[in-house]
Amino acid sequence: MRGLKAIIILLVISLLASVAYAAEPDMVVSNSAQWQDVYSVMLFSSISDYNSAFLVSDRHSVLLADSMEPGTHVWVVSSDTSPFTLGYGSYLEGRGFTSESFTYENINLELGRQLDTTSFIVVDDSYGYNAISVAPYAVASNSYVVFADLTNIGEVDDFLSDKGATNVIIYGHVDRIVKDTLTANYNTEIINIDGDRFANNIEIVKRYQEIAHSKQVILTNGEFIEQEIMSGKEPVIFIGRNNVPEIVRQYIAGSEITVGVLIGNELVNTATFIRRQIGISVFVKFARSARSPDTAISQVEALDMFYLPVYSLGLEVDSLSYNRATGQLEVVLRNTQDLAVYFRGSYTITLPDGTRLTVGDADAVFIEPNSYKTMTYSLDSLPEGSVIDLYIIYGESKNSLEYVIDEQYCMSCAKKFSIIDIIDNCEINMSSVSYSLPRKLFYVEISNIGPVGCYVDVELPDVIVAAERVTYHLEDVAFVEIGETRELKIKGALEEEDLEDNEFVNAKAYYGQRENSLVKFIEGRFPLNVITSYFSAAMMISYGLLAIIIILVALLVWRFYFAKRRRKRQE
Repeated sequence: MRGLKAIIILLVISLLASVAYAAEPDMVVSNSAQWQDVYSVMLFSSISDYNSAFLVSDRHSVLLADSMEPGTHVWVVSSDTSPFTLGYGSYLEGRGFTSESFTYENINLELGRQLDTTSFIVVDDSYGYNAISVAPYAVASNSYVVFADLTNIGEVDDFLSDKGATNVIIYGHVDRIVKDTLTANYNTEIINIDGDRFANNIEIVKRYQEIAHSKQVILTNGEFIEQEIMSGKEPVIFIGRNNVPEIVRQYIAGSEITVGVLIGNELVNTATFIRRQIGISVFVKFARSARSPDTAISQVEALDMFYLPVYSLGLEVDSLSYNRATGQLEVVLRNTQDLAVYFRGSYTITLPDGTRLTVGDADAVFIEPNSYKTMTYSLDSLPEGSVIDLYIIYGESKNSLEYVIDEQYCMSCAKKFSIIDIIDNCEINMSSVSYSLPRKLFYVEISNIGPVGCYVDVELPDVIVAAERVTYHLEDVAFVEIGETRELKIKGALEEEDLEDNEFVNAKAYYGQRENSLVKFIEGRFPLNVITSYFSAAMMISYGLLAIIIILVALLVWRFYFAKRRRKRQE
């Protein structure tokens, strides 16, 4: 009897297995409001050679059903916490389709477990554009993209171990613990060129071209998921919103790419620049046929796009003036957002007689979040009637300058520059840089050696942290009194293993009498003095002096007390 039951059970299991195999999907649908889930479903489907789609709203669930062929067998992959619509599989069956529903807590890892691959690409989902950049290469190389950060690295490590991962690419910036865990346990390669998303993108495009050569590319900015982007049929090249970074121009110009497909119309101006300056054909994909046409005339509707979180950068010109006392053009820029920005400015001055002069920045300049930066340029004179054409490009890293400020200033324009006569008498000296391992603080010693109090802003560019270049800066502009020496504190995340890469550090100080116009600048390269105790040398001196004062006061009190008692005994 037991033997018969065992045979029946085996037959049922075999039957179920054959049914599961026969029930491969005609369409896989993502039912989640989280972009990581949508991305995972689309990538899984492309690698598995399944058609796929995603919901963007509850209403969209009806439109998607309208677009599917009768008899379609659908896999619905839903988030257990944030689906767009509940019971979507039942709804589809009511419409005449067949469906299977799968609900997961972690869609990214669950779908990865079902793929037959030992190659993986690890990205941090804080930077959604990195996931978009690697998607075509992932499909072409049969690699799965895994999201990892300090909160889930243990789970990701277990996943990769269970999958027997043989090749792991760490793409873009990840937390130190993620990098350390993966490099210690797997055969890893890191792609992160100076934290520049455009340079990283070009590197992964080159790798795509080595295994799936394509003369056609997708042009986008990495801010949304779209069907063709996730298909893997051509690589994705990032272009800026208002400007094409130089590394992108050079790559396209030197490649065999002949056609660019721009997805979405927000970047038309940038794509037009590519067509005119580089010479490739550019087509714009901005719409699709309507899925529920209600007239005899062919209708169109917007592309299905699932938007990723976007980091907003904001830079504006606060003021433009010519200081006759110093013979300098002063440009005050304001970072309006809570993210640091790099910028490079060019200023063309047309004098009343038609003479043209150009001044500007040779290299990209760093500006802290929610702060001001004053740039100065020498000019012999700036007579009335002059016109200043200002062109500033800016972005999130030195080579990712994708946004543009293009303005004109004159005495009678809507945007006016002013003439001022201000002598700035600030003088400071920057003498040393130290780092406290226990406190995770840099100490930059600044002395005011001038006749007036000075406002000072300090930055430490290109500090090496976990093999990446980072710029640290003061959180707020500091004020240094006449004759005062201060150790200005800058938060930093160095660990002991980083010290060997930072035996010397660069330091820059912007300073001046006016808090929002730090018109003077000094820089230097200093040996990094490492403090391994909890207290800095200056703090030790301060506490030592305080201890001496306390002891002296105690002695005075003691002497006074015993002198008083002696007098009482004598009486």
